[in-house]
Amino acid sequence: MRIFKKSLFALLALFLLLVAVFDIWGRVTLGSLEPQENALRDDAANRVVLVSGATGSVGDGLLKAAVEDPEVEHIHVITRRSSPRIEAGVASGKVTVHMLQDFTDYSSLADALEEVNTVLWGLGTSSLNVDEVTYTRIHVDFPVAFVRAWLAARTAAPMAFHYVTGMGTDPEGDAQWARDKGRAERELAEMADGTGLRTFSYRSAYIRPTTERANPFTYVAEALLRPGKLVITAKALGQAMLEISARTAELPNGTLIDNADSIAYADAYHSR
Repeated sequence: MRIFKKSLFALLALFLLLVAVFDIWGRVTLGSLEPQENALRDDAANRVVLVSGATGSVGDGLLKAAVEDPEVEHIHVITRRSSPRIEAGVASGKVTVHMLQDFTDYSSLADALEEVNTVLWGLGTSSLNVDEVTYTRIHVDFPVAFVRAWLAARTAAPMAFHYVTGMGTDPEGDAQWARDKGRAERELAEMADGTGLRTFSYRSAYIRPTTERANPFTYVAEALLRPGKLVITAKALGQAMLEISARTAELPNGTLIDNADSIAYADAYHSR
C-alpha cells in the first residue's frame, strides 16, 4: 500500500510538472495579436449570424454568445438534431433551425445565406471517433461546400467565417487531422480572397464547455491551463468571434488566431 501511494504521488507530481511546463510554454509562445484600442466597429456586421455544430460542446457556447449579443438580430442554425438551447432560441423568435442531412448541399438555404453576415463554424469531431475519409469529409468538405454556397448567394461585405480548427493544426503536419484542418484553412482563405468575405481560423487549446454542460473535471482542467492562457470558454470564444467580425478593417482574410489571441478579443468584447 505504501509503495502504491508513493507511485501515485510521483505520477501526480509528474503530471503537475508537465502542466506547469505547458503553461510556461503557452505564456511565452502564444498571443501575437493585439486588439486595437478605440477600434472602429460596424454594429451591423453581426446582424444575421449562422451557427453550425450548435449541439456540440463548442458550438453550444458559440450559439449562447450569439443569442445573448444585442447586436445579433437573428440566428440561423444548421443541424441534424436539436438541443435545449436551440429550442429556447426558436421559442424566443431569435433562432431559425434548418435541419440538414447532407452538409455538402446547401441549395435549400440560398435565401438564408443571402442575408447572413457572420458564420460561427463549430462543427467537428475527434479523429478518434471516425475513420480518415469521414474525418476529411467533416472538416474539409463540409466547410468548403458551405463557403462555396455562401459566396454564390452573397458577396456583400461585411462577411466573416470563423472556423474552429485547434492547436496543432498544420497543413504540413504529421497527423492526418492536423493536415486536413490546415488544408481547410488554406482553401477557405483562397476562396474568400477578392470577395467581401474574411475567413478566420481558431487554433484554440482547451475550450471549456458552457456552465450548463460543464462538470467538475472541466473546471479543474480550466484552472490548470488558465495560467498559460491555454483555455477559453466556448461562450467567450464566440464573443471573440463576434468582436473580430465587428472590427471589419482590423484583421485580414486568412488570419490564424491562437488561444491567447481569442482571450484578448473576448476581453475587448467585454470592455466596450
